[in-house]
Formats: sequence, structure tokens, C-alpha cells
Amino acid sequence: MSQRPLNLANIIAIFHHALYVTSILWVGGIAVVLLAVLMSTRRIFAFNLAPEDDLEPRSRTYLRWSFGALWLIDGILQFQPSMPLGLANNIVAPATVGTPSWLHSLMLHGISVWNSHPITLAVGVAWFQVGLGLVILVARGRTSRIVGLVSASWAGLIWLVGNGAGGIFIAGASLLFGWPGASLFYVIAGMALSLDRRRFSDLFSRITLRTLSILLVIAALLQSLPSTQFWHGGPTNALTAMTRYMTAVAQPHWLAAIVRSGGSIAATMGGGFNIVIILWLLVSALGLWMARVRSWHWPAWTLIVGAVIFWVIAEDTAIFGGVATDVNSLIPLALLTWCASPREESALGHRRLPREMTSATSAVVATFASSMLIFAAVSMGLATSASAENTLFLAQNGPASAVDLPAKSFTLIDQYNHRFTLGEHRGRVTLLTFLDPHCWTDCPLLANQLAQLRSQLAWNAKIDIVAVAADPYHESLADVRLFMHRHGLNDVKNFYFVTGPLSKVSAVWRNFGVSVSMKRTDKMSIHSDLMFIITPTRRTHWIVPDDPIASVSGTSSAVSELKALLSLEGIH
Repeated sequence: MSQRPLNLANIIAIFHHALYVTSILWVGGIAVVLLAVLMSTRRIFAFNLAPEDDLEPRSRTYLRWSFGALWLIDGILQFQPSMPLGLANNIVAPATVGTPSWLHSLMLHGISVWNSHPITLAVGVAWFQVGLGLVILVARGRTSRIVGLVSASWAGLIWLVGNGAGGIFIAGASLLFGWPGASLFYVIAGMALSLDRRRFSDLFSRITLRTLSILLVIAALLQSLPSTQFWHGGPTNALTAMTRYMTAVAQPHWLAAIVRSGGSIAATMGGGFNIVIILWLLVSALGLWMARVRSWHWPAWTLIVGAVIFWVIAEDTAIFGGVATDVNSLIPLALLTWCASPREESALGHRRLPREMTSATSAVVATFASSMLIFAAVSMGLATSASAENTLFLAQNGPASAVDLPAKSFTLIDQYNHRFTLGEHRGRVTLLTFLDPHCWTDCPLLANQLAQLRSQLAWNAKIDIVAVAADPYHESLADVRLFMHRHGLNDVKNFYFVTGPLSKVSAVWRNFGVSVSMKRTDKMSIHSDLMFIITPTRRTHWIVPDDPIASVSGTSSAVSELKALLSLEGIH
């Protein structure tokens, strides 16, 4: 039985409601409480007014503004409707290729957690990054140092779990294609912001420029390896192939034309173009290493100009495609270089507005931003310990159908060779489905869902779980018992796998609208994956399509949907 592709349209409305309605109400409520506390303690009137916050070094101001704006952009990108189902499967999963086993396992766990709670986590990440960006933009002093540490920690988590350590374990890595991961530069910026003013002035420019210089040398060595395929001419050139892939994504025509032109130049020049890239990296590395000693300004601008050019032609600005999560590595690299350049190291910032006015404005913005951080952190933390969402189920199958139809009774033989009649147990709700005893694809997944579901219901829950054999050539009790043994259904309380003569079983299929198709030479049948929730009075209240997803999070998502529907019938 083939699976339908995930349908994003089924969950966009849920995501938008959680993002723009529920979240905003929570953020607004938390902000009102915080403002009331700050007003009552008069702390709001002292925000950014401590002596150490009066005039911070210009390089620190630019660093806050640059990476605050980047976090804000990244947060806004998380508002894209493809994020709940697209981020883990389309962004994180491909990054697992080539990673060591410990990191591979960690990333797979992260993917499973995300897919179990895609709406809550997508909403939380979006508001967390928006809030983080706003606080960094407006806060100085102690608040800025605290949020700098938060920024570095969050970026480090993204770098490790979300980016697979920035691709440092992957053969053929290139700075032009995202190595060593954009979030690594966020880590450096966050750690710098966490320093006090004196230590920042002593350490930031010197350590940052030397670190970037070493990274550029490593990038040049990686760029020179034959495995990168940048030495090739023609369409096999790495940059040329990448431009063909990137420009297939919907984007402005002028941008696609520029990117294709860059790919054409690389194809024409071949190894010559790669020599230009390597020289740019090595010259920039040497210049940055010596910049503070020689008071050179040109190395920073050499790196910045090249980074912007390659950000366009090699990374296609990295913001199109619907699942972009950041602007990729070259822009953070350029901004970090600019902020650490000797020109900005010793200069002090300028005050253009009265400090009391900027303090009050910044305090209000920081309060709302902090409420975003609190809401996001709490909601994401609670989500990871809660039951899985039904998001993947809805994306795969759409909503269940609410009906009120008579459920025609039947009498068949259960796995114990006893007669079983639909609704024979007074006061019990029936969850009815159809399984092929010889199936090894969807039916075992459905069986696993049923076992998980029953384990999460109360022991004395008034429910019968009934599966009708859906195979015209393998409907014997031996077939049924073997399936139950293989898939752990023998210990599921009040579970009945019923079968009987083909004439009686096929009548049940027809009565419930379940199509079963199979030739005698087939190994298993093709049948409708449907479940029915039937009241004790034999009325069908819910018809549940269930084309299962072969993953832990997919199974959990289906179980959550079934539990929610059963709760409407009083089953918990």
C-alpha cells in the first residue's frame, strides 16, 4: 500500500493560528505582567542607564546591531508555513549525511522530537529568535551580557543538532557552500557580547580576527582539495552545478540571472576560478592576522566584498525556497569581520537622542522581547515532555470525518476461536479497523499504533479494539494468530482480530465501504486504511483515514489523533 505525500495545506491554518493568535495573546499577557512589575519597582526607568552602559565601544554596538538583526531575520524566516514539516525533514535530515555516529544519533533524536511536536516547536523557535534579536538590538550592559550568553548557547545547539556541526565532517566542504556553519559565527558573536566592557575591549578584536584568519586558511585548504570539484571545467564544476540547483528555486529573475552568470564564469575558467577563490581566502587570512599590528583596514574590506559577492553567486542569498532558516555563513562572517576590524576597535558609540528617551523605549521593547523568550522557552520545554501532536497525522490524512451513521452489526470468529459480535460488550466504544494478516508494510504500523493507543488509555477504559481480516486468501485463524504474535498484539487488552468465511468477511468490507483488492498470486492485499469509532449503541461517529508514516513520531502523531477523538466519546 503506497503512502500519500504529506499535504502541507492541511496544517497551515493550525500553524498560523498558533503563531499569530495563541502566541500573541500569551506574549502580550506576559509582557503586561512584566511591565507592571518593572513599573512598580521603577526598574523600567533605569534600563541601560548604569554608568557602564553609557557609551559602549562602537564595535560592540555594531556587533549587537548586526547579530540582533540577523536573529530577527532568522526568526522571521521561521514564520514560513513550510517550517513545521519542512525544517526537520528537509533541512536537518540531509545534514546528517557523513556525520559521526554520536552526532548522527543526536540529530536523529532531534528530528524525532521536532516531528512529534512540529507546531509547538516551530512557533517557539520563531518567537524565540525574534525575541532574541530584539533584546540584543536594544539592551546594553548586564542585560546584553546575559542575552549574549543565551544567544551563544542557542546558536551552539543549532550548529550541532540543526547543522550537523556545520558540515565539518563532510568531504568536499567549502566556505562558499556554508562551511563551517552560519551559527558558529553567531556563537562567536554571542560569546563576545557576554564579556564585560573591559574584557570586550581587550579581547574581541584580537581573538576574533585571529580566529577568522585560521578559519580562512582551513577554508583555503578545503577549497584546494580535488574532492571539492571546483577545479573542474564545464557543467561538472561544483559552483556551476550548485547554481543550476539553486536557480531552480522560485526567486526574482534578476537574481537568478546573476547566479547563473557566476556559474557560467566558473564553468569557463574551471581551475582558474578556484585559484581566484583560494587567493582571496589566503590574502584575507594573512591580512586579518596582521591587521591590528599594522593598523590595516583593507583586509576586512577584502573579505567583506568577496563574502558579499559569493553570498550572491554561490549561496543565492540563501533566503528563498520556503525552508530557509538563515542567510547562510558568508554574511555573518562579513559582519563579524567588520565589527572586529581595527577601525571600530577603539571608537566609542554616539548618542543621538537623550539617554532617558532611549532608555524608556528600549525598556518597553526589551520587555516584549523578553516575554517572547519566556513564552517560547516554556512552551518548547513543556512540548518535549508532552504527548506527540497530531500534526503529521493531519498532514498525511487530513481531518477525520464526523458522522452519525448506523454501524451494521456482524458476527465473526476472534483469535480465540470464539464468536464475536460487534457491540456485544455493553457500554463499550468500539475502535474498528481492517488488517491484512500477511501484510508487512502498513498493517504492522497500524498494529503498532493500536498497541500504543491502548497502552496510553486507562486500564479499565470501556473500549474494544477490533480488527477485521482484510485478505481474501489468508483469513484463517492461523494467519491471524501469527500476525498478532509477530506484532505484539496478544497482550493488548480487549483486542479482537476477527475473521471468518470469505462471504461473511467481504460483507463486512462492503458494509463499511472498505475496498480490498488482491489476486491469488499477490503476497498481500491492497485495502483502504480506515478506522471507525463506534458508540455503544452501534452508531459510527468518526471515520478516520490512517495511511501510516513509518516513523516513531508519525506513529505517535496518529495515536494522539485517535486519543483526541476517543476522548470526545468519553474514553481516556
